Amino acid sequence: MYLEHLIKSVDKKYKKIPISGISFDSRKVKKRNIFFAIDGNKISGSKFIHEAIFKGASAIISNKKIKHKIPCVLVKNVRKSLAEASSKFFKKKPSKIIAVTGTNGKSSVADFFYQILSLNKIPVASIGTLGILSKKYKKKNYLTSPDPISLHKNLETLARNKINHVILEASSHGLEQKRLDHLNFKIGIFTNLSHDHLDYHKNMGSYFNSKMHLFKNLLNKDSKIITDEENKEFKFIKKI
Repeated sequence: MYLEHLIKSVDKKYKKIPISGISFDSRKVKKRNIFFAIDGNKISGSKFIHEAIFKGASAIISNKKIKHKIPCVLVKNVRKSLAEASSKFFKKKPSKIIAVTGTNGKSSVADFFYQILSLNKIPVASIGTLGILSKKYKKKNYLTSPDPISLHKNLETLARNKINHVILEASSHGLEQKRLDHLNFKIGIFTNLSHDHLDYHKNMGSYFNSKMHLFKNLLNKDSKIITDEENKEFKFIKKI
């Protein structure tokens, strides 16, 4: 696989760089990996570029101009590019992916879907707070919405196990950080909205907008939305 297969905005001179894997953790970089220099809340990913190069990275993806001995591809949003690359690197996916978001009830709704489909003998998996659950494949998960590399890698494993129905919890952090971008969702579910995570989102408007990223930007026009008419957010979602 070449760099041009994973990242759109690549100069012609960099297109044929061979890629063996992708990483955003410099400690896990291997030879011929792409390293995504993500800026965290406290530390810039650019501080770990030297370590990534030392471990054999063949290209750097960054939102800052950086001069190094290996190619550096400049992008607007490193997190979004990571999701795009992860989606292309792990190509095989379950055909029916459902996302549920909201302040309360995500885990319950995901589990209800899991139980209903299981009782109907339909191979299904759920991804969220409880980890990755299916009859054929189980794995612990440390984030409600996993990072893009873990998410796409596990979705490919599920698909190879002939599991084509997946319901996943879409946290506000995961949506805001583009972890769920570049997935083909068939259904989006909104449970409710109340005060939570304002240490991260700062205000309710920002928190609500992070949830709406699922409906405004990640669902296709032929997708379905499930929500409650009694939610005050219903009118906004209906317009979408």
